[in-house]
Amino acid sequence: MQAIVDFILEVDKLKAVTRKIRLRDIGRYENSAEHSWQLALLAGSLAPHAPVGIDMDRVIRMLLVHDIGEIDTGDTMAFVEGGWDERKAAELAAVRRIFGLLPASEGERLLALWREFDESLTPEAVFANAVDRAMPVLLNLANQGQSWRENGISHERVVRRVGPPIQAGCPALWAFLEERLADARQLGYFGEDVQPG
Repeated sequence: MQAIVDFILEVDKLKAVTRKIRLRDIGRYENSAEHSWQLALLAGSLAPHAPVGIDMDRVIRMLLVHDIGEIDTGDTMAFVEGGWDERKAAELAAVRRIFGLLPASEGERLLALWREFDESLTPEAVFANAVDRAMPVLLNLANQGQSWRENGISHERVVRRVGPPIQAGCPALWAFLEERLADARQLGYFGEDVQPG
């Protein structure tokens, strides 16, 4: 029991990891714990549009653990280019440490889910990655492109980064978003194409 309590108190730190996008209609930025929770709800809500046979429970569990490593590494904006191998290695070390707080069988199970999401080879992981890429788009659309404008992210860069994984995992969601992204471009929701910090 103590190991479970130690783990759950450690993951409480995910609430302190600030992301680059503001909550809808609220001035503060979201944190990674809120992001993971919202992804789990979005995935469940998208179940009618998921590929046939998807294990939605597995998808939701993946989404709940996919950013645990950010407790040690912090959040990296999806549009940062370069350095991904180093960041992934640091995240892997972090999740090994954090999941290592649990009894071995449970820690190994969560690490396997984290790896499955990261490798994005199973239908569940492909769908989970689509959901992960879509949520910031939905928030940016609701916030008139706040994060895109603040970080100099162009329409082309958004489409290039999020289009393929969303299309691969949930084509109906991409069809919905593609049209809204075109409208957002006309409304000036995007920034100049610069490398975000």
